[in-house]
Amino acid sequence: MNYRSRLQRVFKIIGLALTLGVSMTACSQTRWKEEVLLHDGTIITAERVYNLGNFPGFDATERLPLDETVTFNLPNATSIIWKSDFRDAAPEPNSLNHFRFDIVAGIPYLATYPAGCIAYNKWGRPNPPQVLLKYGAGQWQRITFSELPPALINKSANVVVGRPATSLLKPFYTVADVNAKNALISTPEYKTILREPVQGNDAVTSCPDFNSQRYRSPKAPIPMK
Repeated sequence: MNYRSRLQRVFKIIGLALTLGVSMTACSQTRWKEEVLLHDGTIITAERVYNLGNFPGFDATERLPLDETVTFNLPNATSIIWKSDFRDAAPEPNSLNHFRFDIVAGIPYLATYPAGCIAYNKWGRPNPPQVLLKYGAGQWQRITFSELPPALINKSANVVVGRPATSLLKPFYTVADVNAKNALISTPEYKTILREPVQGNDAVTSCPDFNSQRYRSPKAPIPMK
């Protein structure tokens, strides 16, 4: 093999490596459908689609979520969409995981929680650490706990909370599947609409307050004890 042939072979190997590298970091999607049991016994279906980014590390098995789009198919044969962006760099409040969808008096409601400390601070550090919304005039609007219908207080998750591991993902989840999946969740604010504030070092409420003087000062922050 002469020098030119060897050089061409090296270039082919480099090109293959670059191609593989791009394919490993390219965005992808994961999706599934699920049944959603409403408080009045009605069952609707929802289709969920995650856009995924890169792997956070060489040994990671799951890609980072970029955003999620959920299409809820309502009993009146119409549908509405909920979308959440998970990119921390976005300045506006985002990164919400929903855990309860319901309809009361024809109005759709959604119960969510901030996904991590950055999102928790963006949403104003609520306690209970949940963000409640209702659908009206073609958009989702944040509401207070007092605006939530009594029928939904203390109701538990009726959707798959979070994103199932890729290796365990099913194309369709029945109500029984949803309940079985959520039975493993031990954190109350991730599965139940709460009335009382959450306490404890393990709760998201213990996240640092990024708007405090400690983090806004040009000086180095005081070490956390």
